[in-house]
Amino acid sequence: MRLFVTGIGTEVGKTVVSAILTEALQADYWKPVQAGDLDYSDTHKVKDMVSNSKSVFHDESFAFNHPMSPHAAAERDGVEISLGEFKIPETENHMIIEGAGGVMVPLNSKDCIIDLIKDLGVEVVLVSRNYLGSINHTLLSVEALVSRGISIKGVIFNDVENVDTESVILRMTGLKCLGRVEMEEDLTQEVISNYASKFREVL
Repeated sequence: MRLFVTGIGTEVGKTVVSAILTEALQADYWKPVQAGDLDYSDTHKVKDMVSNSKSVFHDESFAFNHPMSPHAAAERDGVEISLGEFKIPETENHMIIEGAGGVMVPLNSKDCIIDLIKDLGVEVVLVSRNYLGSINHTLLSVEALVSRGISIKGVIFNDVENVDTESVILRMTGLKCLGRVEMEEDLTQEVISNYASKFREVL
């Protein structure tokens, strides 16, 4: 199983969800593009949250110094991102792939994260966080993915439950809710493992 974890925007909980799914499947993890925070990247964070000994954490295809959109971070570092340079690391294990920002985040002057997803031929797990405007952002993300023929395994809600928001998203998209991640104060390995045991059943 190869799952691409993307979100309806930035800071919606993709890294935490990626850690939970990695633990649930004892999967490998790969972040194709890291922009900024190289000393403690998303790969480092997921590795710290995961407790199983089977998961392998693969190097990023691109790692940039500045915390900004990949296309701009690449330009600052004098690099041009090409879709052809992304190759899913070889493994016989399941693979969790974590995106950068939302689906329409630019990688270069013509390609976005959604084009990378399409090019890799993987299924999507969409992370939605409850805030004012999240219905719009979620529906737009789903419409973009569907219009490109990208399969969506389901949506994961991150934050305190909001029935009004979540029910209309699920009804209008027809997506399966894979589960919810609450706003945890401390994301220990034990907390991640507890969530993983719940998600394992729906994956």
